[in-house]
Amino acid sequence: MSVDAICALFGKTRQAYYQRLSYKYEEYAEEGIILDLIAELRKDMGRMGGRKLWYEINEAHPGMISRDKLFDILDKYHLKVHRRKRTVRTTWSESWLHRFPNLVKDLILTAANQVWVSDITYIETETGFVYLHLVTDAYSKKIMGWCLSPSLHADATISALQMAIRNAGCDLKGLIHHSDRGCQYCCEKYVKLLQDNGIEISMTQDGNPRDNAIAERVNGILKTEWLYDDHFIGFADAHRRVAEVINLYNNKRPHLSLNYKTPAEAHLETGEQKRVWKNYYKGNKPEEVENVINELTSGCRISAAY
Repeated sequence: MSVDAICALFGKTRQAYYQRLSYKYEEYAEEGIILDLIAELRKDMGRMGGRKLWYEINEAHPGMISRDKLFDILDKYHLKVHRRKRTVRTTWSESWLHRFPNLVKDLILTAANQVWVSDITYIETETGFVYLHLVTDAYSKKIMGWCLSPSLHADATISALQMAIRNAGCDLKGLIHHSDRGCQYCCEKYVKLLQDNGIEISMTQDGNPRDNAIAERVNGILKTEWLYDDHFIGFADAHRRVAEVINLYNNKRPHLSLNYKTPAEAHLETGEQKRVWKNYYKGNKPEEVENVINELTSGCRISAAY
């Protein structure tokens, strides 16, 4: 059947047919360009969320694509990111160890090196789990110190703190160090290192992960956006990759809580950081909160908040 016959059958003109055909070709071409840009942005950050992708694309090409259209493309080509669950315990809180009060609750930060947060996470290799000990600046979200270790021993936690102190390169008197109540942070050597540098000690008061939310979130970013998709033969392989990932995280990854700045950029600033995400927790029912968390981490409407 000819084009003219088909057009007549549906009450359309030949011109309308070719206009529609041209539109479809343009649509496919635009999608191809967007997919190439997504692939380029995710070359180093393979699990960058939808909202950050939208921001980065429109920073380089203003007005190129709307947020909803980008999310439609991510959905169409199965490019949304999904959260993975934590399964390995890294915190042991011993009742006989000295506890410290929570000094950071409701504290508003206006500069770097006011509060550091610390936590430990795990990475799986062919030869078993290794553990990443982290110290992060709460204002800028910049990782100040880290140590990858085959164990949860406090020596590795101390090494991460020593690196953070060296990288800060300034007087840290009055800085608050906040952590969970893990035995690594309560041990005599760790506490002494903090006190020798004039650093105040703060700890969570219960098991609620939101009490150390920034540290938990940094752990999640490193793993879900990079390390989960990697395969490690052993410790040396994992150590090399972790060094690369932390460099990318500090210097290339934009944060919604930093108004799309990288941690390295935010670290040089002062004043309260303007975030571009909402706090969905207050006033929500548990099931509503769970839905929001799934939405935040899947990239459906809003990608990772921090």
